[in-house]
Amino acid sequence: MGNIYSLVMAGGQGTRFWPESTSKKPKQYLPLVTNQSLLADTLDRLDGLVGHEQRYIVTVKEQQELVLKDSASKMGEGQVVFEPSGRNTAPCILLSLATLLKKGAKESDVVAILPADHVILNKNGFQQTIQEAVNVASDKKRIITIGIPPHFPHTGFGYIQTGAELTENSLDVVSFKEKPNLETAVSYLESGKYLWNAGMFVSEIGVLLEEFKEHSPEIFSYYDELYESIGDEKREAEVYAKLPSESVDYAIMEKSNRIGLCKANFDWNDLGSWDALSTVVEETEGNTLVSAKNHYFEDSKGNVVYTPDQFVGLIGVEDLIVIANGKSVVVLPKSDSQKVKNIVNHLKEKDYGKELL
Repeated sequence: MGNIYSLVMAGGQGTRFWPESTSKKPKQYLPLVTNQSLLADTLDRLDGLVGHEQRYIVTVKEQQELVLKDSASKMGEGQVVFEPSGRNTAPCILLSLATLLKKGAKESDVVAILPADHVILNKNGFQQTIQEAVNVASDKKRIITIGIPPHFPHTGFGYIQTGAELTENSLDVVSFKEKPNLETAVSYLESGKYLWNAGMFVSEIGVLLEEFKEHSPEIFSYYDELYESIGDEKREAEVYAKLPSESVDYAIMEKSNRIGLCKANFDWNDLGSWDALSTVVEETEGNTLVSAKNHYFEDSKGNVVYTPDQFVGLIGVEDLIVIANGKSVVVLPKSDSQKVKNIVNHLKEKDYGKELL
């Protein structure tokens, strides 16, 4: 077995944590669970599993200052891959694989591709699961995805349908399913054959390249040219702009017959909205106090509060999200947490909204 590399996908521009998450500082750079960013937490989770010299991050140039600050001392120099332009996850991963190989990795080395903005508190369980995935990926020449055993019929996640046992610790993957309606999600849970898709996967570099070549030949046709261009920013940008914009799910994962799955032996939360913080932050007097300078709570419970460097007082309110960051104040029921996007859409249409997004 070769070395283990990690590739952290950190280029997201999500606004579900607006007003704190903006285009200038997306969610992965926010300290929502610990005193450091989600990206820094993700890198720390690799300690003892992936060496600093084998850690890579892929993001966009606009986030250069943020990514270098949050990854300082957690990985080697020159290991951030900058996408020349937004081309979705398939070109992004192909560029990253080419960069790893250009910098000395071998096709027999294994890479764990991970999101930058998920919360996992059980570090030991995470590392055990990734190590199992590495072993199966290497032994069986498969792309191994990580499936989260579902706790309830969630309609906001994609699902993975599993088949026969691949090894003692892994299963064959039959298909990937889009976010289901409630009735379908209930049937998935009842069958016992479906897991939540965590968007993580582990594979030998060479196996990924083979699957790109077979299932996404148009994208892969630029691989040699892309490899040769690395180190020449102008040329790299020219080549990268030619690649079709496709997700890795569509380009490979949904088409390949070489996909396997390891069940996660750890907690997991993709923090899709403000209310999700109540499941990963300890309660303070019956409320989720994510950040505040000081507070006063009276006859109030179930609220999610984020007011950094500010005092917050709540009296007689329940199950609200309360956010104030010096520029904006947002208050809404926890049950409507996804409607933050309505405010974002409103601001996109207003001149004054530009400085808030």
